[in-house]
Amino acid sequence: MQQLTAIVTGASEGLGKSFAIELAGRNMNLMLVALPASGLPELASFIRKNFAVTVYHLEIDLTHTESYTEIFAWLKEQRITAHLLINNAGLGNWSWFEDKNIAFYKMQIELNVITPVLLTRLFLAQADASVTSYILNVGSLGGLFLVPKKQVYGATKSFIRYFTKCLQLELYGSNVKLSLLSPGGINTKPELLVMNNTLKGISKATILEPEQVARIAIDGLLKGKKEIIPGAVNRFLVLLNSLLPAYIKDNIIKRRLNTILVS
Repeated sequence: MQQLTAIVTGASEGLGKSFAIELAGRNMNLMLVALPASGLPELASFIRKNFAVTVYHLEIDLTHTESYTEIFAWLKEQRITAHLLINNAGLGNWSWFEDKNIAFYKMQIELNVITPVLLTRLFLAQADASVTSYILNVGSLGGLFLVPKKQVYGATKSFIRYFTKCLQLELYGSNVKLSLLSPGGINTKPELLVMNNTLKGISKATILEPEQVARIAIDGLLKGKKEIIPGAVNRFLVLLNSLLPAYIKDNIIKRRLNTILVS
């Protein structure tokens, strides 16, 4: 069986790092992409030493337009075809809208929206039609639920959901499997781990470790699942959201907003 090559963006830490290790454990070669000085060479070296796979890495800023083509130009020069793309790179925040400046929101929209769209287009242009190719777009349950202090982030994830669902229809019958990953909270950074440890009840039950999410996501992607929602509690909340009337959801959100304002 042909050894696949996977591109992982935002690969140096958190969920991206877990994706890289999970794919290496499944005998896939890797092209890892992340910001300079983010620990990418060290991760690539670790994977090479511990897994029988080839690992390439590029330290680039994906908010720069020329970065998109640089990835695929390098692969073409090396005569490598990528079989799997994980659009993981993204920028989140937890803040009131007026607390961030326009430069931050511009970067967030570019990284969360423009980058996955253009990388997907370039990936499809080089895909080998004779073998199955895979694309995983990392969305969020924030793209389904209205969450105070997540206004722009949630909107970018709603875009990813719409984009992925439409492209799935366009690619129907082709040799490309496209999945949407819609996770809840993930312990990707120390500060998130500290914050998530203060949660209780259902809120705490929605939080998963990045290794869990990566394993569930890759399993679902390779099986051709249209949408992957890790965690039984998260799947229940999505079902509940589809059943509740709009006015009840509005009241829940308003109460949640009042709680945040008081705290």
